[in-house]
Amino acid sequence: MIDISMDYLGMKLKCPVMVGSTPLTDLPANLRKMEDSGAAAIVFPSLFEEQLEMEAHMLDADLSRGTESFAESLYYLPEQSEYRMSHEVYLEHLHRARHGLEIPIIASLNGNTPGGWVRYALDMERAGAAAIELNTYALATDASQTSELIENQLVELVSSVCKAVKIPIAVKLSQNFTSIPSLASRLEQAGAAGVVLFNRFFQPDFDIETLEVKPTLHFSTSAQLLPRLHWAAILYGHVKGDIAISGGVHSAEDVLKSIMAGGSIAQMVSALHVCGIGHISRVLDDLRYWLEKHDYNSLAETRGCLSRRSLPDTSPYDRGNYIRTLTSFSMRTNVSAF
Repeated sequence: MIDISMDYLGMKLKCPVMVGSTPLTDLPANLRKMEDSGAAAIVFPSLFEEQLEMEAHMLDADLSRGTESFAESLYYLPEQSEYRMSHEVYLEHLHRARHGLEIPIIASLNGNTPGGWVRYALDMERAGAAAIELNTYALATDASQTSELIENQLVELVSSVCKAVKIPIAVKLSQNFTSIPSLASRLEQAGAAGVVLFNRFFQPDFDIETLEVKPTLHFSTSAQLLPRLHWAAILYGHVKGDIAISGGVHSAEDVLKSIMAGGSIAQMVSALHVCGIGHISRVLDDLRYWLEKHDYNSLAETRGCLSRRSLPDTSPYDRGNYIRTLTSFSMRTNVSAF
């Protein structure tokens, strides 16, 4: 039997396919189906910094009713109804999942300031989370928010949480940082056990008839996997922590590419919404078939084989690839013109 187990955040996982953050995990029946379909672990959706702030304001209002104690900033937050569950319900759901399933449950926090994160990280640890994914989403909209400021805040947040809890911390990054290798190294020094590549940036769309700006959400495709492979291949061997791939993982081929780039695990989300939770078992069957066909004894043997440090010619990951791609396209265009 081919060994497809992988190590991630100090855990021995039975396979490389993990369920990423998705509303599908809100239903206990879906959690059981994910485990039965072969998922190695499950990442719960994030608790948001804005949500926790909103709950704090609401509690303060209840305790001080009649004193008009609402902070002005409250009105800039999303409505409480826009969040799926309160943090108490979240923790109870986490606790029940932890004791009802055999696979690890990873909690998630979303924000970019230390604030009360340590408190909620401790709550998640006590509720039974095997690890915590810090789903960072820092969006600079003011010229005073320098890249240095944003990175320092992130490192401070990670350091605070890592010092407070005993369970491992993974940091889910945006791909928009200027120097991902440098930031990944700083996060590792701050105590992070791994990084997740990448957080998806959901851009709003414009309705030109109503002149409104509307939120949009589209499922990923395998094409979105490419920047994740690129940076995983660059980071592999240069950071000690684990690398998880999130975004664009739909098939066994996508999983294999993720591992060959240097990843330890591949998170699957959109594919489950499109193909159903049972798609996990089909992907794992295809993965085993490919490994057997190519005479591998274990999946771990393939890890990092296409990373930057493993290739004699590193130009595919450097400026050389940019030049080569444009030149190749230009030559094809000129030939077809005749």
